[in-house]
Amino acid sequence: MTRSTVRTAFRSLAAMTLAMAFAVGAAAPAPHASATSQPAFPGAQGWAAHTPGGRGGRIVRVTTLATEGPGSFLEAVNAKGPRIVVFEVGGVIDLQLKTVKIREPFLTIAGQTAPQPGITLIRGGIDIATHDVVVRHIRVRPGEAGQAKRSGVDFDAISTVGARDVIVDHCSLTWATDENLSASGPRFGGDTPEQWRANTSHRITFSNNLIAEGLAHSSHGKGEHSKGSLIHDNARDILIVGNLYAHNNERNPMFKGGTQGTVINNLIYNPGQRAVHYNLVAAEWEGHPYQDGRLSLIGNVMRGGPDTPQSAVFFMFGGSGGLDLYLHDNLAVDRIGQPLPMQGRYSTAPAGVRALKTAPALPFGVKPLAARDVQDAVIANAGARPWDRDDIDRRILADTIEGRGEIIDSEQEVGGYPKHAETRQAFVEADWNLDTMEPLKPLPRREPLR
Repeated sequence: MTRSTVRTAFRSLAAMTLAMAFAVGAAAPAPHASATSQPAFPGAQGWAAHTPGGRGGRIVRVTTLATEGPGSFLEAVNAKGPRIVVFEVGGVIDLQLKTVKIREPFLTIAGQTAPQPGITLIRGGIDIATHDVVVRHIRVRPGEAGQAKRSGVDFDAISTVGARDVIVDHCSLTWATDENLSASGPRFGGDTPEQWRANTSHRITFSNNLIAEGLAHSSHGKGEHSKGSLIHDNARDILIVGNLYAHNNERNPMFKGGTQGTVINNLIYNPGQRAVHYNLVAAEWEGHPYQDGRLSLIGNVMRGGPDTPQSAVFFMFGGSGGLDLYLHDNLAVDRIGQPLPMQGRYSTAPAGVRALKTAPALPFGVKPLAARDVQDAVIANAGARPWDRDDIDRRILADTIEGRGEIIDSEQEVGGYPKHAETRQAFVEADWNLDTMEPLKPLPRREPLR
């Protein structure tokens, strides 16, 4: 990167105000429903934008960093009925090799309410297997968790599993041993393609997240598994917007057979084999008719890094079946700014890629930036609590700016799990717009990156 680009990024960070992550609203709480005319929060985007989450439900306070028990995060998300989870404690929650399975709908997890340094979950992950869930401003860092190489103990940081109307926004998701952030579910949940699409994850938004350092040669049973995001077969109405993908060997993101998604204004730094990828695996579809995929890739930036081959491409098509693809205003460059190919393929499928000449309709709330403006915007805004970033996120962002960093096998290579002292602060309802969980007064800020 040139010095002028670095200075621009630093100026953008310094100029960032809390308003970029929060825009204060003042509407009264709406009646609870599975869809409303009001977005989940100011700036919510995509097919899931109007989920109410836990709006109008009771406030559930997390008061301990214990894995489970009274006042724990696990108890809060397992509670029944509409609820807004707030935090009166900050620090690290050790999941002790467990996946938190969220099965009760109408939930908002408001990590922005935690006192500094916010909430980080380690040694486990989160599966969202329900509908109408909003997750914002938390960090999930599974890591090797002391497990042996190829032991088969695998965690996504966050995954939706047959879910719908879910937003994961402004979260930091690193060191997963499966994927850092995925949308999954049954491949063939029913008898018809319409039922398949209805019974797996759909109407999902992944926005403004930091998705980085998926662990390569770690505890995954298959061996190498540094992966960003997997969008599983037949998932539809998936929006991936404004995220930073950094130091993931593959799946930045990857869409499988029959998926329908929109990928806009993401910064993909130091991918390994490939960046964005589509692949219908014939062996997984045996006995079922192939379904065509449909993808729009608009205003994304891929920057090669130390682990990126000179032959890397922005979009790779593989496997079987067909894909309708719309490409517009994407950039792909190597470590010194030379252009990289936009498309490649390793498939002989007779259908293959069909280029769309007319832009598909954009999902709700999406207003694409020009690709030339994406790096500064993503660096300034991606990840949990951009006004109060932890040292891990700050390191990843600084390395992205400077062209440093690498794909890793263990969190121990970059300092290990965070060790934050427990902090406490009462949640005061009068300080928040409970309709959108936006603060009504500025939150404490850390100094910008230097």
